[in-house]
Amino acid sequence: MRRSLAWLGLTVGALAFWRWRLQRRKPAPPAAEDPAEELKRKLAESRSAESPPASEAEEAPVDEPDQAEPSLDNRRRAVHDQARQTIDEMLGGENLPGEESV
Repeated sequence: MRRSLAWLGLTVGALAFWRWRLQRRKPAPPAAEDPAEELKRKLAESRSAESPPASEAEEAPVDEPDQAEPSLDNRRRAVHDQARQTIDEMLGGENLPGEESV
């Protein structure tokens, strides 16, 4: 019985060694193209496809802000006033903590 187990172990070991040697001989699969390089190539193509403006005169003029539109400070003030009014309505007319009654 011992002799048959020894032969079985030797056979299994020899098969494992043989498979390992065959795998080492196989050439490595070709390395896939680096995704970063592919993205760089696509970016370069898209940039070359865009045509730069011929002169600065042909560029679209920068729109100046309309004078009818309120300034940033005025818009902020209006939003804060509206928020305070909404809070007062939600609290039932009570002042927030820290606010003086007028």
